[in-house]
Amino acid sequence: MILYNVTVSIDEAVHEEWLNWMRTSHIPDVLKSGCFLESKLSRINGEEEGGVTYSIMYLSPSQEKYDEYQANHAPRLQKEHTEKYQGKFAAFRTILNVVEQFHPNVG
Repeated sequence: MILYNVTVSIDEAVHEEWLNWMRTSHIPDVLKSGCFLESKLSRINGEEEGGVTYSIMYLSPSQEKYDEYQANHAPRLQKEHTEKYQGKFAAFRTILNVVEQFHPNVG
């Protein structure tokens, strides 16, 4: 499995609008690509000056599915985000290979 993490620091002036857009449009559009099993939106503790920082995590079942997303969907979706919030955000992406998953024993 591949964990694709996008960290975004968004300007406080557009924070609420951006958060709503991410919840109702962008994240659903990424998931509609069929390349991810789920997504988690998290606010990062500890604010940077002038911005609010989030982590958006997407879990892909395989490197092939992640590569499909990058080739066929990411350019359009990233362009849409950049055009909408130009100059009001900073983002970086991290790709992680899930080595092992652990779950609590229920008993």
